[in-house]
Order: sequence, then structure tokens, then C-alpha cells
Amino acid sequence: MKSIRTLCALCLLLASGLASAVNFTLWINGRVDGGAAGRIGNYNDFAYWGPVSTPAGVAKKAVNWDGRSSIASQSETVRNALDCYCTGPNWCYIATYSAGDLLLGYTLANYGGSTRPRKNAIPNSSGVCGAIRTESQTGWNIKWVFVAAGSAGGSELADIGAWTTSAPLVQDLKTTTARAMYDHNNTHNIRFYMFAGARGTLYSGILPGQDDEVMAYHSSGGVAGNAGRSLCNPGDWFCNDLTLGEAPNQGGSVKWSNHTVQFRDDGENYNHYINGNWGGIVGVMRLGVVANAR
Repeated sequence: MKSIRTLCALCLLLASGLASAVNFTLWINGRVDGGAAGRIGNYNDFAYWGPVSTPAGVAKKAVNWDGRSSIASQSETVRNALDCYCTGPNWCYIATYSAGDLLLGYTLANYGGSTRPRKNAIPNSSGVCGAIRTESQTGWNIKWVFVAAGSAGGSELADIGAWTTSAPLVQDLKTTTARAMYDHNNTHNIRFYMFAGARGTLYSGILPGQDDEVMAYHSSGGVAGNAGRSLCNPGDWFCNDLTLGEAPNQGGSVKWSNHTVQFRDDGENYNHYINGNWGGIVGVMRLGVVANAR
């Protein structure tokens, strides 16, 4: 009789542990240039993206950072969020946009193999969660990363000073700087799915190949190398194609490890800009997040 009671207690404990596990969807913003910005530490503030009522994945959280400071200085903000929601029994889906891609890539490459405290997913006003006893783990529980208009390869607009150059982030977004900042192949086996927009017109003479007016395909497509290269949609006779999936691009250039092109804007319909309402290439990514982050 005692053994039956013990077995029942263990079953209840196991069921309780399973019930406490939660999947979260973390949204990491890009550069902030005078537009709306969510408050750092408030994971429910989606002012950067658009209406908070818009579906954006299971248990969505906004990982707000200032969008102007250096990538290295802002990594702690991302680490706090990952510790909060992607440790212990909990798992995360992550959606990043523009410079958020560079910030997350830097964070994973440098800290993805570090010892992390397991947190309780209950943040204080600074966005820091309490520890679960003294438990720890290696890295974070991340199922996948979706990336819209990814900036890990940098932008030629930063190279020419098209943005306010006093912002440290602009210096980090220079193509050679962004590509040398960390080992882009080291994602700790976390897969990045890239969404690349191509409705670029304003800076077509500056951004090589297809672009979304801010990021060229070499960056938004996760293409490796020391500098940007010209890549386009199929049918462009004067430019090599950015291929879908993980395969090498036409002409032989390759993508970083664990990077795959999920969406290529063959119709040239989507630009870089959210416009306060989950717009541009972010809108395409959001639909993918809703379908897969459950």
C-alpha cells in the first residue's frame, strides 16, 4: 500500500513538472531611429512592432533593447530575457529583426555555451527573473530562430554614413565590422531561418544585388564571407541567385552554418519597414511564427 502511495506521489510530481513547462516566443527589435521603442525590461511592451493584440506566436514577449548602443553593451539585455524564458523547463522560439539578428548572433556565439542560471520566468521591473533554487544549465533552450531583414552581414548604408554615425550601433553595422564581430558559424546548433525582402529602390546604387532598402541579400540571406556580395532573385542575368534553403548560392558563395533561407522575395513585394503595424518583411515572418510557434 505504501509503495502505491509513493508511486502516485511520484506521478503527481511528474505531472506537475510537465504542466509547469511553457513555450515562449521572444521578439528582438532592430535599430531605433526616432520611432516607437518598447521599454527595456518590460516584456509586454510591443510599441516597436505594432498592436499588442496582433498574433505573434505562443506567449509572446518583447525583448526590448535601445537600438542605438553597441552590440556588446546590449547583449546583457538579451541574456536576461533568454535566462528568464529559455531555461529550466521552458523553451523559446525567437523572432529577430534587422540589427536584432546581429545582437542575437553575437550573444549566442559568445555565451551560448556558458553556464546559465535557471530562472522562474517572473521578471522584475528591470527584466531580470528570479533563480530556481541553485540549479544551472549550459546555454539556453531555443527551438529555432526566425530572422527578418537580418543584419549579421552588415549594411552598406552604415559604410557610407547614411545614418547618424554618432550612434555606436551604426559603427557595428558596417559590413566588415559586423562580419568580423563574432564567429557567425557558431550558433550552438540553433537553426536560423532567414526572411529576405527585395522591395528596394531608394539605395539600389549602394546596396549590392537585391535589397529591402536597408539590407542587401548578402546579409538578409545569411551569406558568409568577409564582405558583402551581389546576390539576386532568379531571372536576373547580371547577378548570381540567392538560393533557398542551406545550399550554396549561384556562383559558389555559401551561407553560415545552421542558416537557411526560408523566404526569398521573388516578387519584390516587401521592404524593410514595419511602419508601426508589423509591416514589410516582418509581416511575412510573423505569419511564419504564428504557424510554427505553438
